[in-house]
Amino acid sequence: MLSNDKIKLRTVISDTLPTVSVDCVIFGYDESKLKVLIRREFIPYEGETYLEWKLPGNHVRRNEEISETASRILKEQTGLENIYVKQFLVFSNPDRLKRRERDYNWVKPRLDDERVITVGFYSLININDVDNSMLIDDANWADAYEIKELMFDHNEIFEEALKKLRYDLLHEPLVFELLPEKFTLTQMQKLYEAIFNITYDKRNYRRKVNKMPYLIPLDEVQTGVSHKPARFYSYDREIYEKTRTERFDFRV
Repeated sequence: MLSNDKIKLRTVISDTLPTVSVDCVIFGYDESKLKVLIRREFIPYEGETYLEWKLPGNHVRRNEEISETASRILKEQTGLENIYVKQFLVFSNPDRLKRRERDYNWVKPRLDDERVITVGFYSLININDVDNSMLIDDANWADAYEIKELMFDHNEIFEEALKKLRYDLLHEPLVFELLPEKFTLTQMQKLYEAIFNITYDKRNYRRKVNKMPYLIPLDEVQTGVSHKPARFYSYDREIYEKTRTERFDFRV
């Protein structure tokens, strides 16, 4: 006779596609740093328990489109809805779950099939918009440039997501997904620098952004700062849609 736990497990499996999953690279920006949300797992192996980290992910439900799975994962992990999310690559290496023996031994009892194809999505979040009390207990924001060895092929997924994010930022106005409604040009520059892990020449950077008709100077400046207060700007999506005649290009 089946135990309640096994009955529940079979119910979950029957509601999902056992060979198709979604893994999300959730990028966040906070205090001039690019961060990524990772989840901890405690992996028992040969009499010891290892603390490891992986990307948030889940199997696709039978009644979901894959993009809906990504949105569900984002809501479950961060409590946020209607945030920017984009599919970037499919990872189908037959041995993608077998990169490390202890990881595969841990996940194997949870699988109906040893091969799982996963679809990678990345999303952009301003961490200031996240209620950290909504994060699941096992989640943590990590510096994107201090990511160590992740489980399975998740380092590869993360690296491909970062590559795609950088490409998209050069060709789409995605930077405004991470900035507040009112921001300074310095804040905008630091965000680009954090994502590309470089330092821009301030003069060349300002020359570039000053050509953007959809970047609107406001009649407001910073207050309570020790340096000369900087002017605030805002992004006007309608002007962007009306004025773009060719693809966005932010190469400085």
